[in-house]
Amino acid sequence: MSLRKKLINVLYSAATGSRKIRTLLTPVGFVFFFTLVMLFIVVSLWTDNFIGFSKIFSISWSIIISIFFLTIGLFLILWSVFHFIKVKGTPVPFNPPPELVITGPYAHVRNPMITGVFILLFGFGILFNSVSLIFIFTPLFILLNLLELKKIEEPELEKRLGKEYLEYKKRVPMFIPRLKTKIKE
Repeated sequence: MSLRKKLINVLYSAATGSRKIRTLLTPVGFVFFFTLVMLFIVVSLWTDNFIGFSKIFSISWSIIISIFFLTIGLFLILWSVFHFIKVKGTPVPFNPPPELVITGPYAHVRNPMITGVFILLFGFGILFNSVSLIFIFTPLFILLNLLELKKIEEPELEKRLGKEYLEYKKRVPMFIPRLKTKIKE
């Protein structure tokens, strides 16, 4: 069995396992993800210093511009978490909601929480005036998440939620909402 299939099965087993196990794994998943995000920020700041990238904005402009992105990113994350908690689930894949969430931001994109994290990273890049966080590490973070979602999380969701998730996946984009809605004829 491939590593990918093993990871899908581990995620599936945890997500469908006992409440006690899911509750124990939730903080582990949260700490892992938070640490990964922080690592991207720290490494990008170190890279800026090491390479000697110059600042893009003045301090006042970086604060003003970053507040916009940080606010949107944080709002999207919190709005997403609220909709998971409403149905007694968490954002951590080990302890997901017991049903497919298609309300709130999930009506527009399949991964609004991670979209919020992307926006937050971009906002931190502007706040810290970090060329590498804006142009290297945030795109790298997006790419790694895209691969993980496509190769592990989505196959697990298909296995656990079946046809309902497949239909949802067909009509709702992954990260960026459609500007136009399709009109049925």
